Amino acid sequence: MFENILKHLSDVPYLSQIIFGLDRASEAEAFLLKDLIKEFNIQNSLIQWNDGPGFSKIYHRLNEAGFNIQEPGKGKNMFLSFGIAIALGAESIGLVDADIRTFQRVQLDRLFYPVVALNYDFAKSYYARIMQSAMYGRVKRLLLDPLLLALKRKFTESREEKMLRLIDFLVGFRYQLSGEVAFHVDLLKKMRFATNWGVEIFTLIEVFRKASSVAQVMITREPFDHKHQDVSKDDQTRGLNRMAIDIVTTLMNALVIEEGLEISDTFFRDLSITYLGIADAQIKKYSDDSSFSNLHYDRDSEEILVREVFRNSILYAGELLTSPYRMTERLLRLVNTYPEFKPFLDMGLAETILAVESKAKQSVFETPQTVSWERVINKLPRILYDLIEVVEDEKRRFV
Repeated sequence: MFENILKHLSDVPYLSQIIFGLDRASEAEAFLLKDLIKEFNIQNSLIQWNDGPGFSKIYHRLNEAGFNIQEPGKGKNMFLSFGIAIALGAESIGLVDADIRTFQRVQLDRLFYPVVALNYDFAKSYYARIMQSAMYGRVKRLLLDPLLLALKRKFTESREEKMLRLIDFLVGFRYQLSGEVAFHVDLLKKMRFATNWGVEIFTLIEVFRKASSVAQVMITREPFDHKHQDVSKDDQTRGLNRMAIDIVTTLMNALVIEEGLEISDTFFRDLSITYLGIADAQIKKYSDDSSFSNLHYDRDSEEILVREVFRNSILYAGELLTSPYRMTERLLRLVNTYPEFKPFLDMGLAETILAVESKAKQSVFETPQTVSWERVINKLPRILYDLIEVVEDEKRRFV
């Protein structure tokens, strides 16, 4: 799989630098990557060994400055890669996942074209997810699409135009969860990135707020395959279960915390019911389409996934967001009912309860995210020079 990516990258003449982000890897694994890169004769490459002494110092400096870039994973990895690209003077930066089994050079060509040749701020890939006579892309088909349509229905009924604009923007993408994207550097400097499984949806929300021109690119007409996650139905910390929770909480955080959506106690219960109705209709459509097109389709497993995993992720997000409100309401009712609490109320007890509620809501439902590189450079003016020094040291390490 990765060797195939290297083979095609070795044939791309227009890339000034290829950064290989390597997270949670030993020194031996970093040198194994070096040997693979050398085997495929890739000259313009840099190994970003996150756990090595050089880039560890950069992360330490960022964390000392209060930026909290600690949670391992894709978000942390690509954040530093983008900083390196900015330091090296890149004008256009692309991101490609390393788990693509069917990678071809033409996919990269198509991804970069709108940004490099047509001056778009941002390009997002899409592709068909039909392989081996079956449909893939379960999280997009069975969670995100029905959820967005359910939100659109609710906001249309309540005439919340601000929320509708964001939802319509997200609905307009053919594959919101694809990992292959390209940025113009001016946009990239302003972008924040989530450091959980909600990274793709968070990126699109940031693009909605900060980009002036956005392109969608079908990067391949051939089957597109990458690593698939287990469902992990009984474990909310792993697999599609964790991914679903991160996506829903990231989206709802953007609507409630950052866009100011006001929700009732029954909002998420009603949303889950609407979602379930739309998801059931979608499943029937996929079943009918598969039958017509002679594709294999396991309707039972998709219905179980919707009811026992994805619907629960919506309800769980609701619990995270609304439980502080319910607890506060009950506590305030209690202290205002009994006269014994009056001296404490006079001293500001009610105000303290409300302040703690606000703090708890932020901490429990906050999307783990990076700051923008624009903000980092503002606070640490020498950080790009420090990055270049580490880059030169790492080149000597992996010569």
